[in-house]
Amino acid sequence: MLKTFILDVSNVHFDCLVISELAQTMRVTDKCDVYSFGVVALEVMMGRHPGDLLSSLSSMKPPLSSDPELFLKDVLDPRLEAPTGQVAEEVVFVVTVALACTQTKPEARPTMYFVAQELAARTQAYLAEPLNSITISKLRSFQK
Repeated sequence: MLKTFILDVSNVHFDCLVISELAQTMRVTDKCDVYSFGVVALEVMMGRHPGDLLSSLSSMKPPLSSDPELFLKDVLDPRLEAPTGQVAEEVVFVVTVALACTQTKPEARPTMYFVAQELAARTQAYLAEPLNSITISKLRSFQK
């Protein structure tokens, strides 16, 4: 699945996404390509544009114990069967990398080189708990 995902993304035009980030931040950086990749990756996983998710994440403060958590299973494309096994691990991996790429502050994002290395090597292990219990805030804590 991961190799198919990379091939599919390579055919997408990123110009509109870079313009979208420019409209939001009014600042062009060398991290615009990373942001664009993250948006496309999330769109593939969610089955729709992640604009609402990204807006809510950028306005969120760190979750309090009383705040409701947003679960990964709730943002994945509902038209598809819930992933299991290795496919679930790959979905968590891709969403984690995509969330890191779409951090609000460009300096908090990984470089595109780092993202490419992660995708090629897949060195990070992400599925330490059942997919149904993984929260978006936990995935956002990914360290570059």
